[in-house]
Amino acid sequence: MSDSPTPQAGDEHHADDDVVALLMRQHGDIRNLFDEVEAAAGEQRREAFHRLVRLLAVHETAEEEVVHPFARRALPAGDRVVEDRLAEEKAAKESLVTLDDLDTDDPTFMLRFMKLRKDVQEHARAEERYEFIHIRRSVDSSRLAAMAKAFKAAEALAPTRPHPGVESATANIALGAVLALVDRTKHAVQKAMREDG
Repeated sequence: MSDSPTPQAGDEHHADDDVVALLMRQHGDIRNLFDEVEAAAGEQRREAFHRLVRLLAVHETAEEEVVHPFARRALPAGDRVVEDRLAEEKAAKESLVTLDDLDTDDPTFMLRFMKLRKDVQEHARAEERYEFIHIRRSVDSSRLAAMAKAFKAAEALAPTRPHPGVESATANIALGAVLALVDRTKHAVQKAMREDG
């Protein structure tokens, strides 16, 4: 893979001490990667798409383990807000799996990709409006920092590919380490095969 200025999930070079600021930065990173995939072609598109898949998978897993459980407990109608976000995340994961099975040069790839982009952007706006604002208003800076630390720890152990049906904190914790190992092994094998070919 080429060196890229695009930050990756779990990037330790950022001193994120506020979970909402971290989440908002990553939403920006995701938007930038969607732009990068759309603008690129060939191998550059493939590499950018794989970075996007990884960032989305890791980001969503950490949200499911840290942000959504807090929102469920602390926000008005938290259960409903979280259930709506989890349904959106499951749909996005299903779309990502389908796209990941396609070659980025496939004629249907960009059409499906643009639909995913629209859905992910709507999902991000809903999180920002219904979760992030309320989190910022309801906790102090030390709690925001603790949540950021927990979020980054969850990212470090998260699967790097989407796994539809694993959208709860309990399922992520129970399966996350195994899925992460499988994902990282699969990625290493695919990378080695590309380098040989």
